[in-house]
Amino acid sequence: MKKSNFDEPIDRRGSYCTQWDYIEDRFGVSNLLPFTISDMDFAVPTVISEALKRRESHPVYGYTRWNHSDFKHSIIKWYEERFATKVDPDWIVYSPSVMYTISRLIELKSAIGDQIVIQTPAYDAFFKTIRSNKRMITENPLVYTDGVYSIDFNDLEKKLADEKTTIFLLCSPQNPTGRIWSKDELIKMIHLCDRYNVFLISDEIHMDIVREAYQHIPVIALTDKLEYLAICTSASKTFNTSGLIGSYAIIPSEKLQEEFLELLKNRDGLSSASIMGIESIMAGYNYGQEWVDELNDYISANLNLVAKYLKEHIPEIHFVVPESTFLAWIDISNLPFEMNDLQQALITIGKVAIMDGSIYGKQGKDFLRMNLGCQRKKVLEGLEGLKKAVDYLKKEKNE
Repeated sequence: MKKSNFDEPIDRRGSYCTQWDYIEDRFGVSNLLPFTISDMDFAVPTVISEALKRRESHPVYGYTRWNHSDFKHSIIKWYEERFATKVDPDWIVYSPSVMYTISRLIELKSAIGDQIVIQTPAYDAFFKTIRSNKRMITENPLVYTDGVYSIDFNDLEKKLADEKTTIFLLCSPQNPTGRIWSKDELIKMIHLCDRYNVFLISDEIHMDIVREAYQHIPVIALTDKLEYLAICTSASKTFNTSGLIGSYAIIPSEKLQEEFLELLKNRDGLSSASIMGIESIMAGYNYGQEWVDELNDYISANLNLVAKYLKEHIPEIHFVVPESTFLAWIDISNLPFEMNDLQQALITIGKVAIMDGSIYGKQGKDFLRMNLGCQRKKVLEGLEGLKKAVDYLKKEKNE
């Protein structure tokens, strides 16, 4: 495979792109450099674009099956090669999106009014989906010490032991903090769920974007009590194909899988998969390993650049390179002004759109989440915009 050029600029404007074309929806103005929603500005790997061109050349785009060996074995191959984990083909089901899967599993494995435990700060869609399903959110706040997050297992056990708790919604790797949970941490979480009869839903969509020294471990690799858990994930985060629609779940419980497919097919009418979504998953998982390795190297360099820049130019900001994801979780708690003032300065002075961490829960109120799945030139422009905003506020404060 030809080595990818992640520095190549790609203009996404005018493509109905959420990140670039609809900035005004969230930030009030449109002329900002965005580092927001978590897709990337990189071209998909050539193995995917070529597969899509081949399928596009066929003039019929009819109903598409997902339940076939080509689709399932591409997933099996990926898990064996990337995670040394065996997946039974009978466990795999298609879903249009990870959040659809999570929402349906919440519906199936809990009742209205039940408690669902999440670790905060958390992906904002978790809050919305749980509330829309009329379940209660119970937070297990992560412990933040010198830029590193850990789990308060005493608090987690207390929350899981509550008789009203029926589901633990885990994010592995964790969004937005970027933690990759260790084998010991995962085993402890799995054992606690088992002890208190709590179903474990593991969102593992960020599983492939990791730093070199770390390794993601799927939860199915760590227990033989597989009927009490499910993995929700996708190739879309890995290969930047979220607009093609298509994800999958690993549901070892035959009964739960039947119930899930009953909702997917018969109630919600979603049994026919996206043609291009299926093609992209198969092409990426069968032939995209080298591209993912190159992507991880590039993202790691972007994150290291941010760490170096902030240390040199805005030392009050604390940033630790995350173990996973292409998202920088930036601690601004030592800056002498409020988040609202910083956001306003980022927009009006820095001309950049960077997410306010408070949307990920109250533990995120002193953080920015900056998407670094982009060309290095854009990263530098974003950092310069952040510096301009901070310098402006410092000057204003001192006057």
